[in-house]
Amino acid sequence: MNRILAILSIAILITGCAGTPHLTSPNGKIALDINQDSTTTLTVKYVNGNSSENLFTISSLGVMSSDSANVSTNFSFKKTTPGVKSEYTMLTGKKSVCTNEYNEYEFASDDIEGVSMILRIYNDGITLRYVTTTDSPIVGEITQYTIDADKKRWMQRYDPGYERFFPEQTGHDQKDDRWGYPALVEFSDSTWGLFTEAAIEKENCASLLKATDNESEYAVEWASSASCTATPWRVVIIGSLNDIVESTLVTDVSPEARIDTSWIEPGVASWIYWAHNHGSKDYQILKQYIDLADTLNLPYTLIDAEWDEMSNGGDINDVAAYAASKGVKPLIWYNSSTGWINGAPGPKFRLNKPEDREKEFAWLEDNGFAGVKIDFFPGDGQETMNYYIDLLESAAKHHLLVNFHGATVPRGWQRTYPNLMSVEGVYGAEWYNNAPILTNRAAAHNATLPFTRNVIGPMDYTPCTFSDSQHPHITSHGHELALTVLFESGIQHLADRPESYLAQPAEVLEFFSTLPSTWDETKLLAGYPGNHTVIARRKGSDWYIAGINGTDEPMEVTPDYSPVNKGEISGTMFTDSGKPDNPWSISSITSLPEKINMQPRGGFVIKMQ
Repeated sequence: MNRILAILSIAILITGCAGTPHLTSPNGKIALDINQDSTTTLTVKYVNGNSSENLFTISSLGVMSSDSANVSTNFSFKKTTPGVKSEYTMLTGKKSVCTNEYNEYEFASDDIEGVSMILRIYNDGITLRYVTTTDSPIVGEITQYTIDADKKRWMQRYDPGYERFFPEQTGHDQKDDRWGYPALVEFSDSTWGLFTEAAIEKENCASLLKATDNESEYAVEWASSASCTATPWRVVIIGSLNDIVESTLVTDVSPEARIDTSWIEPGVASWIYWAHNHGSKDYQILKQYIDLADTLNLPYTLIDAEWDEMSNGGDINDVAAYAASKGVKPLIWYNSSTGWINGAPGPKFRLNKPEDREKEFAWLEDNGFAGVKIDFFPGDGQETMNYYIDLLESAAKHHLLVNFHGATVPRGWQRTYPNLMSVEGVYGAEWYNNAPILTNRAAAHNATLPFTRNVIGPMDYTPCTFSDSQHPHITSHGHELALTVLFESGIQHLADRPESYLAQPAEVLEFFSTLPSTWDETKLLAGYPGNHTVIARRKGSDWYIAGINGTDEPMEVTPDYSPVNKGEISGTMFTDSGKPDNPWSISSITSLPEKINMQPRGGFVIKMQ
């Protein structure tokens, strides 16, 4: 009887009092109204008690099938699958056990036989995709979002390597008509949305947001031509800033793991590029970074570009042997040989052909290498998406972890192929080596990334530098240490010089030696994009609380500790002293401080047990 009543309730919910479908999340907080006057559109609402707030409109829906003249823009409700709920585990990321809970609604095209639109409404967002029969392949899409022009947003100009800032703005600049994922929008003081996509398969290309002539409108534009039976999921995370930061929606809608995962071990690595952008040519310098990993008890070291030109007492085989003698596992760089080739470093053309890739990966596995960093991809087209997946599948066969650089942003592959440890797709610390642009903007940029880029998946920013690279940085020691916790990455690469790390207090060295790179739980305690961020992450029974100031002025923050233990604790607090000659203030604490003062561009970390 209860089940019959539940089904009747769902039916009433769907049909609504006027016969128009009304769709909601399992908790009722997200609702969609459907308009079918001439074409099908969706209005997305956030419900708070008896009131609701219109957030945005999906003002165009539909696909092109077979040829561009065959267009579907009208859909009729077909069926619902309510109350879908399951759990899955992640080896990397912000949360080890994730809940996949949604109501699903299916609509059939009125225009093209075999075409359907699948809509899922989660408690923290909405996802939609188009599917079809093989007789009517999808060759284009006309999805479009309409967002009030006066709403604040943080969006990145589209760049194939996703290495740009996320400036605060309203509307869009007609001169910059293409925008990359993710895109963050503040709909009201308490309600936000993050737009992205997930679950790209080999038949797909990626997409981006293209501004229309109307500053309120963004169309979903495919990066290349493709013919598919299902599009990727269009994803909008919805809720408070806490909901945005803590969401796992990108992996929720992605396929489950397709590879054996028993061998996968995330961790922390030493990395050479910050101080020596040609250092992997030098055997003696590489030994220093292996020694650093050994001293700090880091499981990995990364051998970067140009290792095929190594000299000064050894070659790549000698490096592998030396790392093995220290109990450190080497990771190694390759050029994808598909993007920037002229003037780009090597080794090149070793991974493109399946037979060459198989030979190279077998050699790496046989010689104790634990993973690959693959760089310089050409964009988001279908051919490149296929190449990413081929690399992940081939690497998994040889028990190799993967880090993509000069690459697209994560779109859920970290669940489907859990050997994917990290992806660049960010304006990261390497840019201190490349240009002066990051110096004065890094603090605000760092305080934006936890609400934008890092929400959707691992981010190889290469954090925590205390010395200068080619161009100076002016963030504090406390700020830099905090980035190792704020920025999630399955392999966290510590980028500074060995002598810089080893000069730090013993408490800092101990912190590095026990630093997790994966987390069981993540909670936002305070923050606003570009201004400040305080995040708590749990590993086992240990909590790490990290915060940064994104401004040039001192700041007092009052974190909301309700998600973590507020009673008596045993912890260590790392923050800035404000003294150039002795920059650290390190203290043992037995309770969490109600208020925390941060220096300009400063930060802090609390490790508690």
